[in-house]
Amino acid sequence: MNRSTLSLIAAAVALAAVTGFAAVTAPGGDSAKADAKGPARLPVERSSLLCPAPSLSDLAETTYTAYTPKGGDAGAKAGAAGSAVLKPAVTPLTDGTPAKSDKDKKGKKGKTPEKPDPNKAVITLKEPGKPASATADGSDAPALAGSADGPLAPGWAAQQTTVVSAGDTRAVLGTRCTEPDTDFWFPGASTAKTRQDYVHLTNPDDTAAVADIELFGKDGAIKSEVGEGITVPAKSSVPVLLSTLTSAAADDLTVHVTTRSGRVGAVVQASDAKAGADWLAASADPAASQVIPGIPGDATDVRLVVYAKGADDADLKVRLAGASGSFTPAGLDTVHVKSGMTASFDLKNVTRGEAGSLLLAPTSDGGKTPIVAALRVVRGTGDKQETAYIPATAAVGDRSTAADNRAKGSTLAFTAPTSAATVKVTASPGTEGGEPQTKTYTVKPGTTLAVEPPVPSGLKGSYALTVETQPGSGPVYASRTLALPQDGIPMFTVQTLPDDKGTVAVPAAQQDLSVLDD
Repeated sequence: MNRSTLSLIAAAVALAAVTGFAAVTAPGGDSAKADAKGPARLPVERSSLLCPAPSLSDLAETTYTAYTPKGGDAGAKAGAAGSAVLKPAVTPLTDGTPAKSDKDKKGKKGKTPEKPDPNKAVITLKEPGKPASATADGSDAPALAGSADGPLAPGWAAQQTTVVSAGDTRAVLGTRCTEPDTDFWFPGASTAKTRQDYVHLTNPDDTAAVADIELFGKDGAIKSEVGEGITVPAKSSVPVLLSTLTSAAADDLTVHVTTRSGRVGAVVQASDAKAGADWLAASADPAASQVIPGIPGDATDVRLVVYAKGADDADLKVRLAGASGSFTPAGLDTVHVKSGMTASFDLKNVTRGEAGSLLLAPTSDGGKTPIVAALRVVRGTGDKQETAYIPATAAVGDRSTAADNRAKGSTLAFTAPTSAATVKVTASPGTEGGEPQTKTYTVKPGTTLAVEPPVPSGLKGSYALTVETQPGSGPVYASRTLALPQDGIPMFTVQTLPDDKGTVAVPAAQQDLSVLDD
């Protein structure tokens, strides 16, 4: 046997050993096997979340709630415990800033504010299936960044809920903590005189990120060199006031955030001097059709904001899916949105006592121009108004979670645009005690079903709601409304429930020794 033959045999043995090792150590063990039809879906092994700085008000009271549903078994076979921690998204302490006393927390003048310690966890999740919560008061609460791994990573969710009881920013502000990304669309922002809207950019990484902010109004792009090349230092958060980017006062804007380098979490804090405030989350990715679920039945004013992306205009059918079926709101048989421009439409009190969802789709000859969209929703009247925002969202998919719910005040809204849908809703144990409860709901095609969700028996603290689409179900879109009324003001916030991306497709692989043939 010559030297070249021995070398070939040795290479084949080595390759077989490598491919064999990769097969038996694939994450998830047996569940990693994929058939010939496509890739296997495996639980993710690591997740990242970012929460913006809650408020500039000294009266702000913020609750953080984190939760991972049971069922994500990444790392479980290897005995990995996993971790899920949210910490302040700030650079490490280097200036020896002293700790804040109790008197300082009450706002005593002359004291140096405490700089948050990035190494001290604000909230830590210890096991799947049991939520954890933490609180923060005042305007010093920082943005948070964190990660989860092992069995705590698949479906890891966190909610930030802030109550401001008085002042110009009196409101309930709620937002899902989101994954870092490089591209975000926010239809529904404004630079009107009564508004004060900030884009919060949070960088979780060890190197600086550079972001651009573009504004699009009713006449197209608004020129602003100030919005270009915004540096977001490593492990920090930067709020950008939209009115500093342009001198134009626009009632309705679409904000586009992209990064030149790095990645960020982005969300808009929208405040109205007359109608409260809330967080405006990013719209679903641009697409020809969009779904906006869960307009409260008692909404007193609803405004639709749409932006058309691409070279062609968009002609859209607008349908409201209510409790018994879908219909076209008066005067909105079709709407026209010019390419590269933001259009808005006043729907007034369109729901008239029944919760509903808005369905946007191209007309038969309207082409496939991608759009992004959101709703501004007002409850109450006069000086007792409160505002929330509902962006277009992706379907629930396999599973989604609303992390922060109380004994009273939560409403789930489901809509099934095309075919009947079935969802299972699980109420987790409470943060301080209680037993989980489960209930299944069926949604008729073309309708919206609004329900008071199950509550853990013997609930103590807050709890999480997990929604799972059942086998054979059509696509379903969902949102959760959390109502926390105060002093006669119907304060509330709405969060959509897109797929939690707790699993990832892993292509099938097999060893192929034919590459060694001469």
